[in-house]
Order: sequence, then structure tokens, then C-alpha cells
Amino acid sequence: MSDLSELTNLLDRLDEAEIQYTLASVSEGAIVVGVDVPGEHWKVEFMDDGDIEVEIFKGDGQVFDYGIIEDLFELAEEDDDDD
Repeated sequence: MSDLSELTNLLDRLDEAEIQYTLASVSEGAIVVGVDVPGEHWKVEFMDDGDIEVEIFKGDGQVFDYGIIEDLFELAEEDDDDD
């Protein structure tokens, strides 16, 4: 990554606001900051070419029983079949 200032600025702001986050490397040349706030999951991806993408996942507050976990595996299997 040519310029880490945006990444470190975001991390500093999250720390100051006492907002928990995770860091991950999900693809070559990218660092992802994951942030959960009530009802939302934010994914901020910093790429080595300088691009920054923000994706927001919003929940409707619906709660399911554990049986829904099978849907997770079915969705993952469908995605594998598409490859």
C-alpha cells in the first residue's frame, strides 16, 4: 500500500471512539477493516493501488433459531458451484 495514512487515520478514529474492529487480509494487496455497530456491519477495504471501498450490510433485526445455519452452508455450496 503506497499510503497508509487513510488506514491509520481510520484506526485512530475508531480507537478514540472506542469502536471495536477487526483487521483482515482477504485478498492479495488488500487490508479490510470490519466494524460492527447496532444493526450494521461495515467493511472498509484498503487496496494497494490506493482505492478504498466501503460496503455496508444492514440487518432488519430479525432473529432466527440455529436451524437457519443450514442455509449458510447451502449458500456457500451454491457459490462453489458457480466457480
